Amino acid sequence: MVTPLVILAGNASEWTGPTGNNTWLLPGAEPALVDAGVGTPEHVDAIARALDGVRLARVLITHSHPDHVGGLPALRARWPSLTVCPPGACDPRLEVIPTPGHAPEHVCFFDRESGDLYCGDLARIGGTVVIPANKGGDLTAYLESLRRVRDLRPRRMLPGHGPIVEDPIALIDEYLAHRAERERQIVEAMKAGARSVDDIVARVYPNLSPTLRAAAADTVEAHLQKLRVDRGPWTVDRGP
Repeated sequence: MVTPLVILAGNASEWTGPTGNNTWLLPGAEPALVDAGVGTPEHVDAIARALDGVRLARVLITHSHPDHVGGLPALRARWPSLTVCPPGACDPRLEVIPTPGHAPEHVCFFDRESGDLYCGDLARIGGTVVIPANKGGDLTAYLESLRRVRDLRPRRMLPGHGPIVEDPIALIDEYLAHRAERERQIVEAMKAGARSVDDIVARVYPNLSPTLRAAAADTVEAHLQKLRVDRGPWTVDRGP
């Protein structure tokens, strides 16, 4: 059984969390790395130290957002023969699980032997996941992905941000309940007179950091797209 090693990408921020991105090193005869970070020299050096002279063979990418793929050029510069694995042509130890929603191409990697699921930006402890409607995010697909992973009953989830999830079922149930509550709040905001995405954001996220307001607006738009499918047209302006 492979014991994964977390190597932090060194990009802590309000967006990525206090520890930044996780990358997961899977040691062995052909070591693999789940996600690529952003290419800081400290991150690449930490991977090299952990490999202790063994060549990094492949990188497995959960999705194409910059904090997960930005480090590929730096990794290729250090290990020129590195293979980047697309879905379906991956690590023989891991099964590719399609999990669109946060991004159209998002996948998780499941080690059925250990029960570990490398879940990218599907879920995390201590925060929710943005569904960027203007960049291909799809809330209906995301909720289906959560349920698909729940049915797998992984022993642990190893996320792209934050600590290991030791009780995946409980976290997924919390996420599903949160999205249902957020939908209820958005509907209530519109019934109370909100007529634009900005109005809804102001009512539903009253104390939100300005840095995150655009992300909140994008997630509200994802909820509105779902509501249009579920309930029919809603009269909401997009704002300026």
